[in-house]
Amino acid sequence: MLSSQKLPGDRFPLAVISYAVWIYHRFTLSYRDVEELLLERGIVVSRESIRTWCINFSDLLAQGLRHREP
Repeated sequence: MLSSQKLPGDRFPLAVISYAVWIYHRFTLSYRDVEELLLERGIVVSRESIRTWCINFSDLLAQGLRHREP
C-alpha cells in the first residue's frame, strides 16, 4: 500500500495518506495532532482531509496488516 502512486482526485501520494491513517490509529491521536505531525514534515493538509482519509482507508490498512506474515 505504501507507494508513490496517487489515487485519482487525491493531491497526496498513497505513502502520505497511509502514514497519516496509520499514526492516527496506532497512537490514538486526534486529527489536529496528525495535522501537526505532518506539518512538521513539511506536508500541509487539513484536518478534514485526514478525517476523510481515515474513513475511506482504515479498512484497507487493517486488511493489509491482517495479511502480513507474522
